[in-house]
Amino acid sequence: MRHGETTWAKSGRHTSVTDLELTETGRARALSLRETVDPADFDLVLVSPRRRARQTAELAGFTDYEVDDDLAEWFYGDFEGKTKEEIQAIVPGWTIWTTPIPGGETADEVVARLSRVAARVRGSGARHAICFAHGHSLRVLALAWLGLPIRYGDLLDLGTASVSLLDDDETPLLRHWNMTRGPLFPAT
Repeated sequence: MRHGETTWAKSGRHTSVTDLELTETGRARALSLRETVDPADFDLVLVSPRRRARQTAELAGFTDYEVDDDLAEWFYGDFEGKTKEEIQAIVPGWTIWTTPIPGGETADEVVARLSRVAARVRGSGARHAICFAHGHSLRVLALAWLGLPIRYGDLLDLGTASVSLLDDDETPLLRHWNMTRGPLFPAT
């Protein structure tokens, strides 16, 4: 589950370590997630250490969670607070998926972190686990779960306060992506 809207998310600014709160819209959307997920359905609840992810979890009704530093957003180093357009004015053709970040994390470091989260969830014995985190880190988590190279991250758009579902039914699957309405587990 991606965190709700912040001022920087709304304006397209890369936000990793800057610890912003949710906007009014972000809080309202986080509250509306209660229509999509029920905390009682989850055996394992992991949350990024960033305030915006913790606020989203709490507003969605998840108060019993474990902070997992590996769910933090990709560290943007010198590009913290800059938009993609501002970065591309400095480094033409730049994308986070293919170009290094000065002073930031490498793609390999981010993949290693999120692969640990995927392994942790798989090894937890939980029937259902939920992770509250960030746009880029959740895309990398999905790629790690599916065993795909990081260069495919650009194909997985992820809006604020959205829900996605990864599964492992004989083979890793992407069941839902970027949902903003409806129950995650429909009544059977």
